[in-house]
Amino acid sequence: QVQLVESGGGLVQPGGSLRLSCAASGSIFDIIGMSWYRQARGKQRGLVASISDGGSTYYTDSVKGRFTISRDNAKNTVTLQMNSLKPEDTAVYYCGAGIRTDSRTSARDYWGQGTQVTVSS
Repeated sequence: QVQLVESGGGLVQPGGSLRLSCAASGSIFDIIGMSWYRQARGKQRGLVASISDGGSTYYTDSVKGRFTISRDNAKNTVTLQMNSLKPEDTAVYYCGAGIRTDSRTSARDYWGQGTQVTVSS
């Protein structure tokens, strides 16, 4: 019933910028935390950034100062602005969110299908 769809991935040169967006839809009561993960070829999936319902943010060390996560609660979206991109940022980026579908239930994690980001000259 709940879907997360990422967009904005693509090919960009080192030093360039890209903006990823994720829209949640379906039977949503409310959204708690929202996050971005990434998985490079042959690597484990790792947390890139997260944002709480209160607006608190977290970034993994390798992206601090370059990436910015934000959310629009009215639109049920989360974005990841990526600047000064490096080849090592190349990965499939996944949107995640803790979502309640009903006021009686606890939030559970939902995931998008991922969007490819390739940083190469």
